[in-house]
Amino acid sequence: MAIADEAFAPQRRSKAQRDLLAALAIHSVLIAGALLMIYPLVWLFVSSLKTDTEIFSNASFWPSQIQFQNYIRGWQGAAVSFGTFFRNSLVVSTAAVIGNVFACSLVAFAFARIDFRFKPFWFALMMGTIMLPHHATLIPQYILFHKLGWVNTFMPLIAPKLLAVDAFFVFLMIQFIRGIPREIDEAALIDGASTFMIYRMIIFPLMRPALIATAIFTFVWTYEDFLTPLVYLSDIGLYTVPQGLRLMMSTTGQSSWGPLLAMSLLSLVPLLIVFLFFQKRLIDGIATTGLKG
Repeated sequence: MAIADEAFAPQRRSKAQRDLLAALAIHSVLIAGALLMIYPLVWLFVSSLKTDTEIFSNASFWPSQIQFQNYIRGWQGAAVSFGTFFRNSLVVSTAAVIGNVFACSLVAFAFARIDFRFKPFWFALMMGTIMLPHHATLIPQYILFHKLGWVNTFMPLIAPKLLAVDAFFVFLMIQFIRGIPREIDEAALIDGASTFMIYRMIIFPLMRPALIATAIFTFVWTYEDFLTPLVYLSDIGLYTVPQGLRLMMSTTGQSSWGPLLAMSLLSLVPLLIVFLFFQKRLIDGIATTGLKG
């Protein structure tokens, strides 16, 4: 037995060395990829502490003179405080999240659990809207909202979310609901529950991973949206963060790059907080709703 162990010992050492080299190679690639991904964020942070001229003339990661006043100038650089833009973005994004979560879950429940006339046709029609570019509906929507007197208010940004217009999230929730056993619904019906009670008390709580994924994606996409607020909002007091950043850019090339980069960095904070707090739940939601390839 001891002779056999001695005979196989070189092979075991060779395999251990190959595993070690493979692990080193994989970790080296991962570290290089991580550094590559984080480089723009590091550059943004360092540049937000430089003067306007030094940003593009000094490639060093250490500014010759730290310019904390870039944050003060950026915060107070417009006719209103940059905090107003943060407040407006959070109001619109939060309302969009609430609207999308409840409206899309209701529509998804109907498609997944209720039989009604022409259901395949309505489902195909809804899925077809995914391929419809947002720009194709922009002018008709603007005319409609203008007649309703909603232009230069938050209503054009929020009201569509209450009508389940995001077919992608409806489809995502349908896939999740189809994975919930129908026997649960049937047991609830035997106990006297109505269709809406089944949705509210059984299906909705069980949809938590899909709801969280929908909420996070809706928040991020609404918070980062530049085009829709640009079309409907003209009062600077109603501007969102992307519009506030646009105010700092000059068409004549005289932009205040330091304050602009400082506010750009601050604008990422809400997104980082949302991601850090809901990272695990977001991954669970993606894994359980079929979004993962």
